[in-house]
Amino acid sequence: MPRALLSAAFVKSAVCPDGLKKVDFFDSEQRGFMLEVRRSGGKTYYQRYTDERGRERQFKIGPADVLSLTMARRKARTAAAEALVGSDPQERRAEMRTIPTLAELVRDRYLPHVKSYKRSWCTDETVLRIHILPALGFQYVDLVRAEPIAALVERMREKGYATGTTNRVVIVLRHIFNLARKWRVPGVGENPTAGINLAPDVKRERFLSLEEAQHLIASIEQDENQVAAKAIMLLLLTGARRNEITHARWDYLDWEKRTLLVPLAKSGKPRSIALNAAAIELLRSIPRLDLNPYILPSPLTGEPSPSLFFPWQRIRTRAGLPDLRLHDLRHSFASFLVNKGVSLYVVQGLLGHAHTKYTQRYAHLTPDTLRDAAETVASVIAGAGAPTQGASSI
Repeated sequence: MPRALLSAAFVKSAVCPDGLKKVDFFDSEQRGFMLEVRRSGGKTYYQRYTDERGRERQFKIGPADVLSLTMARRKARTAAAEALVGSDPQERRAEMRTIPTLAELVRDRYLPHVKSYKRSWCTDETVLRIHILPALGFQYVDLVRAEPIAALVERMREKGYATGTTNRVVIVLRHIFNLARKWRVPGVGENPTAGINLAPDVKRERFLSLEEAQHLIASIEQDENQVAAKAIMLLLLTGARRNEITHARWDYLDWEKRTLLVPLAKSGKPRSIALNAAAIELLRSIPRLDLNPYILPSPLTGEPSPSLFFPWQRIRTRAGLPDLRLHDLRHSFASFLVNKGVSLYVVQGLLGHAHTKYTQRYAHLTPDTLRDAAETVASVIAGAGAPTQGASSI
């Protein structure tokens, strides 16, 4: 192996001898530093070293037509020093090449994982696709920091996104990096969301008054898309979740028991939706389409509607209720029941909640209801009468 004092002039003039594919010139000044000269004329700097297991390794510094000799020497010394303290630069480089971008981690590991067990994975996918990946997806996971995440959340807040949506960005990213640490994904160390606090969740308690309900029903009845309108009316009449109605099939109906089966509810278990007389009448008015199992399929696709946003936007605007969310129909269903004296236990069953604590948020009591309850106690006490004369007092 030829040795030479590598200088800028030598590097420029060095050529590969005839009959060889390449030749290595080892520097006589810096141990292990070498210049590879190929028959094609290409030249590359390398640093040879011995790793902690005693194996001889060769680390590529870079091409001589890009790196100056001074820069190459400095980089070679760094590589040799890392090897001396037990950090193999070759392995470090190989590890760096396996570090995925955030978009690659989401595509290859995270989404396949959550799809296997999480029923609401579509929500995660939407948050990732619309908010997170456009801003951070190009970053390698070892370079994702808290500051850009916090900046993304702040931009969303300035655009008027709800607290629940901005918090979801942080929650999804936190889950991704916790899983990446568990899976030992290269490049993932500290979770970049660790120092980001979630904003206090704003609990919206929006319930329809009877007058508002009348305006809403009138708007539903005159909407141009009667398939969507009837789905929305069923939400109001049953307190069901949107997908429980839009994905309902004819064979889920039990006309005799007046129930609609939900094979897989949010709880992960099947449940039955109780159908009142108005809901039954509405369902009987819906024409059944040949060879289509769905009760309210989209007129365009014949499949369940992925969203009722546009008809709902028309209906609520026409009714003068622009702040009313579709899910508020479920709130209102429970509110009407509780204000009529129906127990939370019964409401819990109608809503399909696994625990009463989930029903509690729907138990909105009007002042009239509270006063009526207080009067009930007063009538009980009054009915008991005054203590008899001579009775001892405590």
